[in-house]
Amino acid sequence: MIPDVVEFTLKNETVVIPGALTPSEVIAAWRAGADFVKIFLRALGGDQYIRTLKIPLPQVPLIASGGVNQATAANFIVAGAAAIGIGSELMPRKALLARQDQWIIELARRFLDAIRGARIHSE
Repeated sequence: MIPDVVEFTLKNETVVIPGALTPSEVIAAWRAGADFVKIFLRALGGDQYIRTLKIPLPQVPLIASGGVNQATAANFIVAGAAAIGIGSELMPRKALLARQDQWIIELARRFLDAIRGARIHSE
């Protein structure tokens, strides 16, 4: 989280999504005015870390990022993530270079299906 960036986006009435790693950083981002806080999960225990953060911070909308793929996407939503950040799992470099938009559309459909299924089962 970079406070100057958060301040700038708030002044310009733009959605603010700073990144955080620790609970203290999540709290600092939320107090600074973040709309969402992006959690970098690569080495933190995946969806269990989101679940753990949501216990003391249920009011903070978290975005799970790093390590999210088709097999894990639903787990992050069930754990309490408001959204997921997907990079190369959604837009593989090979598909972008070859301009294979149907490949990307199919991957997006699969992610949406997984998330819809998770929301139905968690309600």
